[in-house]
Amino acid sequence: MARVKKDDLVAVIRGKDKGKRGKILHVDPKRGRVIVEGVNLVKKGVRRSQEAPQGALIDREAPLPMDRVMPVDPKTGKPTRVSAKFLEDGTKVRVGRASKETF
Repeated sequence: MARVKKDDLVAVIRGKDKGKRGKILHVDPKRGRVIVEGVNLVKKGVRRSQEAPQGALIDREAPLPMDRVMPVDPKTGKPTRVSAKFLEDGTKVRVGRASKETF
């Protein structure tokens, strides 16, 4: 089971953006990378187009390793580790270790 999924709220725990929080926009499990909204911004040059008649430099999110982010517990609002649990009906859910709250 994946520790983080698309649209999860995560906190960055290492690197230049340590402490920032954002929503996951894309998960690449094969490469072990995630793209988080507003985190790990890089400058990207774009060609001339309808939106940018002269071309421009834009800020864009770059992928960062999955082990640099940690899901934010919905109950406490703090980053937490995640474990898996089976419900009575047999479905598998993610559970925050600190508060035992399901994601």
